[in-house]
Amino acid sequence: MRLIRGRTAVVTGASSGIGRAIALQLAGEGVHLFLIDREAAALDETASLAANQNVKVRTEIADLSRLDLIANLVAKIETACPDIHILINCAGTVTYGPVHLIDEQTMRNLMNVNLLAPMELIRALLPKLIAADEAHIVNICSIAGLVPVKRMASYQASKYGLVGFTMALRNDYWRETFGVTAICPGFVRTPMVEGLKDRESHRSAPQLPDFLLTSPEVVAIETVDAIRRGKGLVVISLFARIAWWVARACPRLLDYASREGWRQRGSLR
Repeated sequence: MRLIRGRTAVVTGASSGIGRAIALQLAGEGVHLFLIDREAAALDETASLAANQNVKVRTEIADLSRLDLIANLVAKIETACPDIHILINCAGTVTYGPVHLIDEQTMRNLMNVNLLAPMELIRALLPKLIAADEAHIVNICSIAGLVPVKRMASYQASKYGLVGFTMALRNDYWRETFGVTAICPGFVRTPMVEGLKDRESHRSAPQLPDFLLTSPEVVAIETVDAIRRGKGLVVISLFARIAWWVARACPRLLDYASREGWRQRGSLR
């Protein structure tokens, strides 16, 4: 996008973590915001911080696991925003542990929030985005959408799907004035990661060392840069880029390292 200041962006998952960081980064660039999340108090805090940058900020409380409510959400967005230039799908949830311990409703909610809600929001808002003189769609994916990670099969299914959908959108719709980007961060220091729980009660989720973690602010800076430069796929953090390179260049090595690295955690029970 040649011009970002004065544009309007819709950001989901804006109450904390990456979503909040992106919202504040955009506000600092002079972008007006329509922020969406299900956590009302935290969303109001994000809106207040963004409004300090002298931009217009609107908010909407929405549970994106409820696909039957998406049409109503879209109607509210279109009423509040005559023009939409940027759509950032950042809302996400995660499960950790073996698939056989994840109940059906939890898995459905995860797929709805991480994959199906972004797909439906894009489908519904595409006419407005296409009609804009410049527009950009960003889907916050994950390195887990490119590289297999142990005990995260359901989460990875949603993120692999989102990466694939984003790349297909770029193939179908990209032009000089219309960009589509998949952002794939490595591990990010967010409440979602810090609150990770293993589905097996006798296990604890791994505590990641600081050198493997990046910050939401770094992801936000890279996201705005991707919008400006029209990037298609952005992998964030040195660890994530190395893992992605190994997965493409030597998948058997990654498979071996993953299996051996987790052997100490024992077999499934």
